[in-house]
Amino acid sequence: MTESPHILVVEDDGEISRLVARYLRDNDCRVSLACDGREMGRIMEANRIDLIVLDIMLPGEDGLSLCRRLRQDSSIPVIMLSAKGEEVDRIVGLEMGADDYLAKPFNPRELLARVRAVLRRSALAALAPSGKRARVLNFRGWRLDCALRKLTNPQGSAIAVTSGEFDLLQVLCERPGRILSRDQLLDLTQGRSAGAFERSIDVLISRLRRKIETNPQQPEIIKTVRSGGYLFTPDVEPE
Repeated sequence: MTESPHILVVEDDGEISRLVARYLRDNDCRVSLACDGREMGRIMEANRIDLIVLDIMLPGEDGLSLCRRLRQDSSIPVIMLSAKGEEVDRIVGLEMGADDYLAKPFNPRELLARVRAVLRRSALAALAPSGKRARVLNFRGWRLDCALRKLTNPQGSAIAVTSGEFDLLQVLCERPGRILSRDQLLDLTQGRSAGAFERSIDVLISRLRRKIETNPQQPEIIKTVRSGGYLFTPDVEPE
C-alpha cells in the first residue's frame, strides 16, 4: 500500500482499544476506535477503512453477527478478537467471513504481524489477473509462453532465462500498467519464501532488462517508479 493503512478497532474494553491503537499508530497505521456496531457503521460511512479488528463480545450486536452482515456487501479484511480461545470459536469466526482470528490475551506485536499479513494478502488478491490466465503473452514482438516457460524475442529466437526471471516477467506481463512494489513482487513470485529479500527483485529486474530492453541503462519496458517499485509499460496481448 502506498499510504498508511486505516485500521478500525471495534472493542468495548477501553484499556485494550487504547493499547492496540497506540501500538498500531506507533507502527505507521492510522486508527479509528469504535465500541459497538453502531459506532462502527458511522465510522465506515465517513472513512475508507482498510482493515477491521473486531471483538466478538460487544454490547448489542456481537462481532460474529457484525462480520456476517459486513460480508454481505463488503470485502474489507477482518481480524476477530475473542477472550475465548477454543477451537470452535475460531472456526465459527472464520466461517462468518473473518480473515484471521486472535485469542485474548495477545501480544500487540502479534496483532501487528497479523494485520500486515492480512493486508498483504488482500492487496495481492486485488492484483490478481482478471479472467482466465493466458497460455501465451505477447508484448512489443516478444512472446512469453507460460505453459512451456519459454521466452522468444521479436526475431523468433529463444532467450535463455532463469526460473526466477521467468516468474518475475510473467507477473509483470499479467499486470501491465500497474505499479508493483518490491514487497508485492516478492509475494507474487516467491511467496515470501525463506531467504527472500527485496533486493533480489532488483537483481532479477536488472537481468531481465539486459535481455529484453534495447538500452538497459534507459529502460522503456520495465520502468522504475521512485519510492514505488516497477511498472511494466507495454500493452500485452494474450493468446
